[in-house]
Amino acid sequence: MLRQTSLGSLGLWIGGFLTIVGFGAYFSDNATLNLAGFFYGIPLLLGGLALKASELKPVPFTQPTAANVETLRENFATPIQNQIRKDVTRYRYGQQAHLDDTLERLGLSATDEERPLLQGLREAEVAGSYALILEFDSPFVSLETWQQKQEKIEKFFGPGIRVELTQPSEKYIDLALIATAKEKQM
Repeated sequence: MLRQTSLGSLGLWIGGFLTIVGFGAYFSDNATLNLAGFFYGIPLLLGGLALKASELKPVPFTQPTAANVETLRENFATPIQNQIRKDVTRYRYGQQAHLDDTLERLGLSATDEERPLLQGLREAEVAGSYALILEFDSPFVSLETWQQKQEKIEKFFGPGIRVELTQPSEKYIDLALIATAKEKQM
């Protein structure tokens, strides 16, 4: 629940409410509410503004996950697949884009403007295995460049992962992280 809640919006709402209560109390000579409104409301409001300015929204699922795929995830997903899924589907703060450090380490983003952007994700069954498919908008990094980095991507995401790259349409890359283990990874 908290993963899907914007802390910036929450800070803005609570801070704004307390600040308004503080101003109202100031004009009605209620010193206790006045102090509470100013001492708690204004810092919460400013904190909410700061969080909102550095907020990165969660990446949406582009397809609903089927029940059989959820079973595969529970039984065969690697810790890395679960971590990626959880990280990109929650609000993040202080980052330019989802997986920006990862793409930089893999040599897939020379500059911030050329970085592929994660637009969506989906879970699927690929040859009887669980697959987490990351959908990138990649106008500046070609499929050939991604394919040259395929072995490095597999090593980066750890043991028990096989990578498949496809290009569903021009400028878009699907990166499938497929679990290769036959039992749950710990």
